[in-house]
Formats: sequence, structure tokens, C-alpha cells
Amino acid sequence: MNQKSPELVTRVRNFSQQLSSTPRGARLARLLTTEQLRSWGLPLDPAANVVAELAANAVTHARVPGRDFLLLLYVVGDTLRIEVTDTCGDRFPHPQHVTPEAESGRGLLLVEAFADRWGLSEGPAPRKTVWAEIALPPIARNPCCGGSSGPLKETRG
Repeated sequence: MNQKSPELVTRVRNFSQQLSSTPRGARLARLLTTEQLRSWGLPLDPAANVVAELAANAVTHARVPGRDFLLLLYVVGDTLRIEVTDTCGDRFPHPQHVTPEAESGRGLLLVEAFADRWGLSEGPAPRKTVWAEIALPPIARNPCCGGSSGPLKETRG
């Protein structure tokens, strides 16, 4: 008996870019993310905000002169995964308790609020990767999770 087994077809979309560990590199990470998400027809927020915070942390708290950081975006099924890898594997991020008057220190609190899951993966030395996952709603027109493949229309309030 010669039967074909059903194949699971899961479309994986990915984007990666190595960027300088500078404020300009962090800004570029957010801009590239918004353009990539737009080209995939996916919502820009909250992913652009998560990338902005993770990239800012990489260049502010994990900068090693002469070394870049890596931005990786990929969609599998109905999940967008964002990864920012730096070369300062001995400094691990953690949410801070800040006073209302503080001008900084809220980045990971924002990531925690915007992402469905986030965490840290170590190695290989001297690297670490801070990642966040965002569930994509079916209305995001993601062909991977049952939406149509047409372009997403933005509305501004």
C-alpha cells in the first residue's frame, strides 16, 4: 500500500540583523522591526516597543566596545518571537523596582507588560539572548494562524 502521509505545513518567517551597540543601532533595530512587521502584514505594536526596550538594554547595560548585538525576529504559527543577543553574558537583566520620579529603569517592566512570555538564554560564552514572545491575534491577517493574507490597514487615533 502506497499512501502519502499528510504533511504539516507551517510557514516560518524570520529576519535577523547585526547592529552596532550604540543608541543609533538600538533606534535602527526598532525601525527595521516596524518595516519587517509591516512587510509581513503583522501589527507593529506591541512588538516595536518590546524591540526598542530590549535593544536599548543591550546597548546601555550590555555594551562591549567593538562588539555588536543581534536582532532576530521570527514567526511560527501564531507567535512572534523577538531575540536580542549581546556579548555581555556575565550581566543578566532583571526588572527593577523604581520610584515614580525615576527617569529610567522601567524597560523590562514594559517588556513584561507587553509580551506574553519573556526570558533569557545563556551562551555560548560570552553571549546571552533576551527573548520575548507575543501571541498574534487571528485578526492580524497572519496566514499561519487562520487570518487572510491581505495587507493590514493601520488606523491612527
